[in-house]
Amino acid sequence: MKFRIKLLRFVGITEGISFLILLLIAMPLKYFFGWPFAVKVVGWVHGILFVAYIATVLLAIRAMKWSWFSVGVALAASLVPIGTFMLDRSWKRRENELAG
Repeated sequence: MKFRIKLLRFVGITEGISFLILLLIAMPLKYFFGWPFAVKVVGWVHGILFVAYIATVLLAIRAMKWSWFSVGVALAASLVPIGTFMLDRSWKRRENELAG
């Protein structure tokens, strides 16, 4: 169970970072400097991480003891640029509860 929470935290933070890179670096490179390749590469990476995040949320339901509302919040957090970072604190708390 603890491994699933660690995986959720890792994928959540990684997905959040990729989202910020897409929004703050790749998009300006495309629209201000005419480099559409930046969005193509970062967009693919972010897309893969987004799918991985959804999968890890579904895998962590039992470990986190989530209700369906909590699952919805965790999934919706991936749509907000810093959403996964904001939830990480509660995920770490749950991980520490399982540790001891």
